[in-house]
Amino acid sequence: MDRWRVRQVVHFEPDDFVRDGLAHFGFHLRRGRYLAIAHQRHLVGLVERDGTLAWTAGVTAPAAAGLAPAPGVPHLEVALEYPMYADELADGSIIVSNFGTAMVVRLAPDGRSASTFIDGRALGMVDMGNCVVAADGSVWVSEVTGCRVWSFDDRGRRAEVLGDGTAGDLRPDATFETTRFAWIYDLRPGPDGRVYVLDSRHFALRAIDPLSRRVVVVAGTGRPGCSGDGGDACGATFGGDASARFDGPISLALDEHGDAFVGDRWNHRIRAVDRESGTITTIAGREPPDRGRNDGTERDPLRLNLPQISSLDYAAGRLFVPTDLEAGGGDLAVLERGG
Repeated sequence: MDRWRVRQVVHFEPDDFVRDGLAHFGFHLRRGRYLAIAHQRHLVGLVERDGTLAWTAGVTAPAAAGLAPAPGVPHLEVALEYPMYADELADGSIIVSNFGTAMVVRLAPDGRSASTFIDGRALGMVDMGNCVVAADGSVWVSEVTGCRVWSFDDRGRRAEVLGDGTAGDLRPDATFETTRFAWIYDLRPGPDGRVYVLDSRHFALRAIDPLSRRVVVVAGTGRPGCSGDGGDACGATFGGDASARFDGPISLALDEHGDAFVGDRWNHRIRAVDRESGTITTIAGREPPDRGRNDGTERDPLRLNLPQISSLDYAAGRLFVPTDLEAGGGDLAVLERGG
């Protein structure tokens, strides 16, 4: 597994949307575009390469939402409700999942129009987590507390549903018909054609293979804990807190090689699963954490303070690691490969 270093730490205040050209929560899209998301302000915005906003979309303009004003930036009024994740369709349009409405909204590339791409409530979804576009153009959506994974074609038409809405037991190798999930906080497409699912309350990382129609465990035993570094990822344990709403590992990212990065929230660290060897390693975070801010000059990722890891993002050799944005603000640590 590669060594990592801290490239920079950005301190975000509660009213920041974009700072130093970065979003506290943001996703790098396929054509090199970068979308900022403010979950609780029901707002998204496309960030230009120079760090400025090209446009915003959401229930209110940034200034009215209590964020730093963006004078002269076009804004599209659209009913986003707790937008969570985003990806890009083949035609360049952007899809955004909404936890509050269980709906995927489709935004035109220039941010000037919006339409409903998937109406999850009409399909019986309880809520919605992530939405991702696989290499074949299919769209995959996670239902968080509904414990199901859905797939759709590139026009938003339902194709498959995995899970029956109950947690069930974790099986190391299951069919599409027999698999069960327990609260799904994140899923991401892999370069191998599989879709990777963070099965959080099963404390496991799993891979959906559309060709074999099987779901296999990639990391985790099904039990909470903090063990396994240096060994087989399938024997590792991830942190949990049974009293917390967001129990278990919370966030996931994959790189171009298929290495997976898990935001192990309650162990306050980033765990990396090597695609070739299947081993798991901690690459960032320390124990115990505290509520203090990180030193902006820190370059050792194993000294980072990660009290509550949130939505990971990976792009071009860099891993973007945010901590929850609370009343006192939050940090974004940018890691890059290197000694």
